[in-house]
Amino acid sequence: MQVLTFLIPISLLLGGLGLAGFLYTVRSNQYDDPEGDSRRILNDEWDDYPKP
Repeated sequence: MQVLTFLIPISLLLGGLGLAGFLYTVRSNQYDDPEGDSRRILNDEWDDYPKP
């Protein structure tokens, strides 16, 4: 049972770090996809003249 005194705080710390990392990526707009890049990468047609 003494191992739980170490595991519970460590798991809470790791969960908090994951949440903080997720909130950072949301606030820095890393999930914005206005042009549909996720669909464009799966397209079979090649773009020989990409936008600059």
